[in-house]
Amino acid sequence: MFQGTSPFSDSVDTTFLTIVGISALVLVGILAFMVYFLVRYSRKRNPHPTNIEGNIPLEVAWTAIPLVLFMGMFYMGWKGYLDETNIPEDAIPIKVTAQMWSWTFEYPNGVRADTFYVPIHAPIKVTLHSVDVNHSFFIPAFRIKRDVIPNRENQMWFKTTAVADYDIACAEYCGLRHSYMYNKVVSMDSAAFERWYQKVSVAQSKPYRPLLTQSQ
Repeated sequence: MFQGTSPFSDSVDTTFLTIVGISALVLVGILAFMVYFLVRYSRKRNPHPTNIEGNIPLEVAWTAIPLVLFMGMFYMGWKGYLDETNIPEDAIPIKVTAQMWSWTFEYPNGVRADTFYVPIHAPIKVTLHSVDVNHSFFIPAFRIKRDVIPNRENQMWFKTTAVADYDIACAEYCGLRHSYMYNKVVSMDSAAFERWYQKVSVAQSKPYRPLLTQSQ
């Protein structure tokens, strides 16, 4: 957590921590006021109850402050959503197909793999399909998740920042072997990726053209 492994991880973490911090402050504040009122207006201190008149400044304050906080949190979430849906024009298109209980990754020339190999620093456009039931494509390290629904095409994108392996999971229960739908994003340097892409293209009798050169 908090490692900045994709263009979205820092903003998602900041939004999450901001909301948790505000919620914690509100909780502590409410509890503090509850304790204060219990003590201040206990029967021992106020044996005879009295009516409390309205207070316009206080009412405006407890309406305006939550509104400002809510709109601030909404803006942070909305900005993050726009960043995740604004797919770069030069992104490499890769089709991801979900089925019970596995993922298949198809590259522009038709090459298919059961592990998601990608080059670092290159935007990847993911087009999601399901051949059976509802799934959910989730890469926790990148803070991205999108539903994969039959007869509907969903899209997402990401870009990796380091040579590493990242977990892929299905985040929606899809049957008895739902837990088997774990896979990997393998992020490689550009030269290593092109060597892999050429090798697998030849092995599967697919036409090979350097993917990074034509996409960027």
